[in-house]
Amino acid sequence: MKIVSTVSELRGELRECREKGMTVGLVPTMGALHRGHASLVERSVSENDVTVVSIFVNPTQFNDKNDLKNYPRDLEADCALLGALGNIIAFAPEVEEMYPEPDTRVFSFAPLDTVMEGAFRPGHFNGVAQIVSKLFYAVEPDRAYFGEKDFQQLAIIREMVRQLGLKLKIVGCPIVREEDGLAMSSRNMLLTDEERVRALEISRTLADSVTFAENNTLKATKAFVESRINATEGFRLEYYQIVDGDTLQPVEEWGDSDYIVGCIALFCGKIRLIDNIKYKEVK
Repeated sequence: MKIVSTVSELRGELRECREKGMTVGLVPTMGALHRGHASLVERSVSENDVTVVSIFVNPTQFNDKNDLKNYPRDLEADCALLGALGNIIAFAPEVEEMYPEPDTRVFSFAPLDTVMEGAFRPGHFNGVAQIVSKLFYAVEPDRAYFGEKDFQQLAIIREMVRQLGLKLKIVGCPIVREEDGLAMSSRNMLLTDEERVRALEISRTLADSVTFAENNTLKATKAFVESRINATEGFRLEYYQIVDGDTLQPVEEWGDSDYIVGCIALFCGKIRLIDNIKYKEVK
């Protein structure tokens, strides 16, 4: 594994790879890597000759300064994890490298970015688009890999690629969960032991709602999830939306779409967690 910290170094490494006809995969991360990230890297390693893993906590996608300050960082541990996974270039730039001057670009992905995360975290997806597009331009990957836990982000990245006319494949990868069901997240390490146990109610509720939905209306299913979450001490629900998996717009009836996903965001103590569950999906 090689570690580089500048775009010029990165491009130099990749130039040599492309001269040999090698394919390039990209896994964008904000570090604090866990087994969920490793699954993305392993998928990329299996499908490409070389994989770039970016490790960069992007300031422009945080609308909460404390969230940015407290976001976990451990580059040494990240590189130790990556070192065992294959032919990898770790790209770990400083903020000044990615933003030598302010990025004033404004993206619009309406209506994808006007609901859920977009409604509660103004400016978040514009920041995501800024950094991911910078990474795409720097790496010029054949494929880029994103986890489905950030379901809305994945849809918006696909739309950004379409808008910018970029020639790469976006690969969505299934949520990786702990053995007890909790969706893996870098933020999990910020939970207290008590909060970590409490957080299990998120995945339990979503899983139970799939069974509940078999004999109940969509409206009743949404109420089922909201009432369970609101009844859990230490939780503060931001939203639970049942949406079309392509448009991300709310649906009213199970027959409204062949692809229906429930997306949730809540605070467990002071830590914001997200998850999602699929109710219907065309195979």
